[in-house]
Amino acid sequence: MSALNNQKLAERNIPGMNRHERFVQAEHAENMGKTLKRVAAYFVHEKIMVLCMLLIVVCGTVCGVYAPSLQSNAVDIIAGIRKESLVHTLVFMIAVYLLYSVSQLLQGFISAGLSQRIVKRMREELFGKIVDLPIRYLDTHSHGDVMSRMTNDIENISTTVSQSLPSLFSGALTIIGTVAIMLWYCWQLALLSFATVILTLLATKILSKKVRKFSRRRQMLLGQLNGTVEEMISGYCTVVAYHHQDITAADFCSTADSLTKAGIRTDIFSGVMGPVMNCIGNIGFVIIAAFGGYFSVKGLISVGVISAFIVYAKQFSRPINEIAQIYGQLQTAIAGAERVFTVLDETNEDKSGEELAKEKNAAVTFRNVQFSYEPGNPVIRDFTLEVPSGQKVALVGATGSGKTTIVNLLMRFYDIDSGEICINNQNIRDIARDSLRRNVAIVLQDTVLFSDTVRNNLKYGNDKASDTRLEQAADISRCGEVIRNLPQGYDTVLVGSGENISQGQRQLLAIARAFVADPQILILDEATSNVDTRTEKAIQDAMQHVMRNRTSIVIAHRLSTIRDSDLIVVMDHGRIVESGSHDDLLAQKGKYYELYMTQYAGFAT
Repeated sequence: MSALNNQKLAERNIPGMNRHERFVQAEHAENMGKTLKRVAAYFVHEKIMVLCMLLIVVCGTVCGVYAPSLQSNAVDIIAGIRKESLVHTLVFMIAVYLLYSVSQLLQGFISAGLSQRIVKRMREELFGKIVDLPIRYLDTHSHGDVMSRMTNDIENISTTVSQSLPSLFSGALTIIGTVAIMLWYCWQLALLSFATVILTLLATKILSKKVRKFSRRRQMLLGQLNGTVEEMISGYCTVVAYHHQDITAADFCSTADSLTKAGIRTDIFSGVMGPVMNCIGNIGFVIIAAFGGYFSVKGLISVGVISAFIVYAKQFSRPINEIAQIYGQLQTAIAGAERVFTVLDETNEDKSGEELAKEKNAAVTFRNVQFSYEPGNPVIRDFTLEVPSGQKVALVGATGSGKTTIVNLLMRFYDIDSGEICINNQNIRDIARDSLRRNVAIVLQDTVLFSDTVRNNLKYGNDKASDTRLEQAADISRCGEVIRNLPQGYDTVLVGSGENISQGQRQLLAIARAFVADPQILILDEATSNVDTRTEKAIQDAMQHVMRNRTSIVIAHRLSTIRDSDLIVVMDHGRIVESGSHDDLLAQKGKYYELYMTQYAGFAT
């Protein structure tokens, strides 16, 4: 689709807007609460796994909270305060710790499986959404940014579900259980220990605000960086040909530097949470040691309770520290989820409508068509044209005159602002897009093939085509011999979308693919531009055979390729300025005459 995209950008003529500006404008923040609710909805589909994980987390938390009590009993038994069996207490304590370890292991297994299931569902929804998006969305958004949402953002969500969420659940339960036990043992010492919670919450609030700010910027810059890389790779030959390696590298490095700064700041504010929480936790130990000793002297608690309190204080601060440390990761995942949901909330391409009537004829009519990509910038103005059934009509004109836009409107890549386009008096607005496009085949100047076998590439527009049909189409388009000379013939896999064959051969395959589709309407956008003169002549002869009794619209820059057209339409600034046969237009000595003489008589351009 690159040829269509390039032509559309030229015809829009939007001043001062580059790809990065369009990307930044597309970014906007979503409400955190709403995002979390939408993420939580994915867990509903995995109720059994979620329930199993919660049960295991509860089991592990109970063991973790109960174990220090057994330790307290053992210390009191050794000190002679309790009269129980030390061996039985130690064996029971070991069993509890083993059960705790097993629950942690199972928790890791289940959370990993749960994350993959949720991410699989989310990735499938996102990919399904992308393939149903209108052409306008992909034209106005960085492709690298869209790819980043599919890869980086969803991967961040996966990491959070598998690692952070189990820690969050178990941490919350551990805090509740630990608080209950500490209050039961000595509520005075417990309240003194909880005083450090205020410092913890204050530090978390300040640092998390910074983390959220820079994590969002990091995700935005990462999408922008991917867009730069995608453009450089797809246009590498152009970059090298114009010796723009240094400029492209400088552009990449500038974005990478900004990404590095945002990443460093995010990691700094995320990483500093751990040391800050540890410092606050140490303050809590000092409080327990000082006041615990005092309460022990007064007879309020035993030595075993003090030892248990030290463990519980650490156990109480550990989940808080973990939550503080994973908060940055949670923020990154939430920011990624917002970006994913932004795409999922886009309006799908409207595919409703009736079937295109199956008729032998396929006359195309444009009546007073008006269209603009951007409001206030009309590209097509009062365009009226009749393309009779079975005839070949050529559209010519300078770059930006609207030729490719006419094709976009006929394919319903975009809908017109006013007027109507009809096929056999059936308005295409009433026709389902799928039905319309099944009956129209298009061959672009820039060939798009897929990393698949030659056979599957040819059957892309008609998966029910027989091998005989494939061979016939290949021979007509003069690529049959080329295919037979490939290592595995029709089963040869095209590497890198056809990088293992020449550009001209890719063009021939694209033409053969259109023939296999056997459409009512055939659109050729300078389809022979990448083949030599001899092959071009052969293809032109073959096209005459294929276009016989088939409505054809040809966009041409080489006027020699459309001399035999039934009608030549000359466009200028979205309007038809001349129309007629080749000889008639030359005799008029108007716009077409100027174009023709510029190409073949050496007139100044």
